[in-house]
Amino acid sequence: MMVSPEVRIALFFAAWIAWFSALWALRKSRRKKAVKVDPRARWGLVLESAGYFIACTHSPAVWRGGIELWRAVAAVVLALISIWVFWNAVSSLGSQWRFDAGLNQDHELVQTGIYNVVRHPIYASMFGMLLVAILLVGTLPGWPLAVVLFIAGTEIRVRVEDGLLRDRFGQRFVDWQRSKPAYVPFLR
Repeated sequence: MMVSPEVRIALFFAAWIAWFSALWALRKSRRKKAVKVDPRARWGLVLESAGYFIACTHSPAVWRGGIELWRAVAAVVLALISIWVFWNAVSSLGSQWRFDAGLNQDHELVQTGIYNVVRHPIYASMFGMLLVAILLVGTLPGWPLAVVLFIAGTEIRVRVEDGLLRDRFGQRFVDWQRSKPAYVPFLR
């Protein structure tokens, strides 16, 4: 059974709108200015963005085609999980959330909510949404390259952010780092 191109595109945009809506909700929180920012993490964002771009950039013919039902169902399930993880992470961080890798003056080491499962749940959610895009619109040979670029970028960002947190929280962070995977549950 096939899913029509219209349904596929509607699922794609609905998933991303629901995911991004957490950022709109966050706008209302009282974000604080970072006292320490490490701009090296921006290179990771560039690579992650390149991964999304490759996964989603296709000819009109690809966008006009249908997909198998299993791909649509898997995408919906993964999108729901990714959206929930993102909303949970953003609400757990509150005013500490930002695009850049940085620390607030009164930065706390958040270990509750989804942060009790992985140290970087926003990246887990972003990876999930990349997989949603691949399931809904991905083609070969683009999607494997998209995954590689995304993981490379995420590894850069994780290392930079872990370094900031290690400098700030010392052994407390190191112990937590040893006990929780970075962004893929059950994978260290």
